[in-house]
Amino acid sequence: MEKEDTDKLWLMTLSECNEVQRRRLAGLKVIEIGRGGLLHVCRLTGMSHHTVIKGMKEVRDTKRDRTTRIRKEGGGRKKIIDKNPCVKKEIENILEENTAGDPMSKLKWTNKSTYTIADELKNKNQNVSEVTVGRIIKQLGYSLQANVKSKENGSSEERDSQFQYINKIVKQFGDNKLPVISVDTKKKELVGNFKNNGRKWMKKGEAEIVNVYDFAYLSKGKAIPYGILDIFKNKGFVNVGISHDTSEFAVKSINKWWGNIGKNNYQNAKEILICADGGGSNGSRSRLWKFYLQKFANRTGLRVTVCHYPPGTSKWNKIEHKMFSFISMNWKGKPLTDYEIIINLIEGTTTKKGLKIKAKMDKKMYEIGKKISEKEIENINISIHKINPQWNYTIG
Repeated sequence: MEKEDTDKLWLMTLSECNEVQRRRLAGLKVIEIGRGGLLHVCRLTGMSHHTVIKGMKEVRDTKRDRTTRIRKEGGGRKKIIDKNPCVKKEIENILEENTAGDPMSKLKWTNKSTYTIADELKNKNQNVSEVTVGRIIKQLGYSLQANVKSKENGSSEERDSQFQYINKIVKQFGDNKLPVISVDTKKKELVGNFKNNGRKWMKKGEAEIVNVYDFAYLSKGKAIPYGILDIFKNKGFVNVGISHDTSEFAVKSINKWWGNIGKNNYQNAKEILICADGGGSNGSRSRLWKFYLQKFANRTGLRVTVCHYPPGTSKWNKIEHKMFSFISMNWKGKPLTDYEIIINLIEGTTTKKGLKIKAKMDKKMYEIGKKISEKEIENINISIHKINPQWNYTIG
């Protein structure tokens, strides 16, 4: 019999045992395997090293208590998050400033170690071990960030200072009840009966049949979702374009969000903070982006502050892992056969934390290759910030 099959049978037997029997059976398995057995059994069962080692000692102790007494249901030390539910929230707050995520899945990661987080908790009078911290951040869907192969542009000092500056400005706006939005363009999608990666539950033998090829000429068009996420209210807006991802389209999307949602939620606001990637239609070097933001500021009467994420750090943009990833999960395995389905799937995306999204179609044909004159550039009322001026500025 294969080792994998033996392990499955052993686990089935283990599941029928009580707490004491499971511990001792696991300990016996480690003794039987020998070198490497402890790690193997812990991974197989999910038991802690401490529990399995205790089981090993009990198996070897010929004078142990052989009664069948086990602790009553609900007995034993309570978990820290049961005794103090605030710990989980405190850890979330610490991670919030150092979180990146994949826009195509629910994967999130952090560059803070469990020891660092435990130390920060101690400074807040929360005595929690690094082991418990590790267990809680796994429950929250995080993993520790690994090295990446592509080298990011700019110095690490500049990147770190920019992240710190963004966090500082976001907090200032939040304390003053002013709108803070995270913006970006999601991956373009071909509209038609094409394969969409992922799986969904259907009756056996009733899988949807899609085109073998996903050539553009077979499609009904393309969908370009530009997203806006209100990071404090956890409310999203997606403007689905059909032509090109231009700076005009990006600012038009923000303008639509403000007209449909933003101005109702922030009736007394005189300022807005936009957190955006450093490239694309809302890039830090784009003159058209700044030109259309000036038009937006003139139209709404808002002072617009923009903070860009440094090059190569787009996954740290909150919209990626707080909104786009859930949209991708919601429509995986579902062919995006027409625009109505795309709008419905976006609006049908929710999370346990209460995310709600509104979506609109944008049928305007945006022109690519637009140029603006030097005079128009001079009319942009822009104030460059002292810290990382290439990424931070205020218009209006």
